[in-house]
Amino acid sequence: MIIKAVKFRKDGFYTQPFVFGGTEGMEKFDRNIRYRGSLQNYLIDTGDEVILVDTGLPAGTPEEKPDENSLGYTGKDICSYMEAFATLGYKPEQVTKILLTHKHSDHSGELRSFPNAKIYVNADELSAAELQGIPNLVPVTFTDGAYENFPESQKIRDGVTFIKAKGHTNGNSLVIVEKDGLFYMIHGDITYVDEALYENKLSVVYDDMSAARATLDRVREFVRNHPTVYCGTHTPQGYENLEANRVMDLDHPVETVLAEVNFAEQTATGKYVCSICGYVYDPAEHDGVAFEDLPDDWRCPRCKQPKEKFNPA
Repeated sequence: MIIKAVKFRKDGFYTQPFVFGGTEGMEKFDRNIRYRGSLQNYLIDTGDEVILVDTGLPAGTPEEKPDENSLGYTGKDICSYMEAFATLGYKPEQVTKILLTHKHSDHSGELRSFPNAKIYVNADELSAAELQGIPNLVPVTFTDGAYENFPESQKIRDGVTFIKAKGHTNGNSLVIVEKDGLFYMIHGDITYVDEALYENKLSVVYDDMSAARATLDRVREFVRNHPTVYCGTHTPQGYENLEANRVMDLDHPVETVLAEVNFAEQTATGKYVCSICGYVYDPAEHDGVAFEDLPDDWRCPRCKQPKEKFNPA
């Protein structure tokens, strides 16, 4: 069994208030501390089938243009998700299963590009706007009981388990792959950066705080009791852990390398991009109303996050 990262954005960042402030509040943390950000999803080659965990941003999603006030930034395009997938040497027709961690478009953006794949998704996520009209959805109700300390799971095949992990969204899930005595935990946004796992901090992005807290507690308990390679979506630590087969040690964190950020002036388009779910606000689709002129209490139509989570495109 081989696990590979599908890398499609780099050189992003997430501020400390964003990744640590979910419980105590963002004001408790330093906006000038910016952890490295990126975007990648994962591929599992079992030898007889190809399984994806999430499917990147939709082709054509504009890059963000962050400034000093931006809380998070998904990074610069390396290439599109589908181009990144192709560079790994696979064709869309080979993919048999997709395990969707959650609805947000940086995880679900190219679901339609894999014609032969069954798409496994927590049944609680099916009403999401991002999933409407997508064929081959397989609602998962987690009927296989507990997996270690996680109460609800679904066995996908030998060595691959889909686990209910509510919190970030109400239908959030994670995947654990068992390989050569290690447990590869592939997750969407349980944490945005590994520092949050070490420090036991929730990000500010969740549908259900108490559920997010319970999920993070279970993840940390699992990591303490199993040799776990922690593979995230929004930080290069995710693929660095994978490529090094690095087992997480909560008592001995890997040294933090902060993001190198250049806020050079860039030409903006008038569009704004949600740094959480990828929704694009285009004034042309909203009677010409500029993003800056929206009410202060306006929220993202998809993930319900406030204006401060948007960056210019």
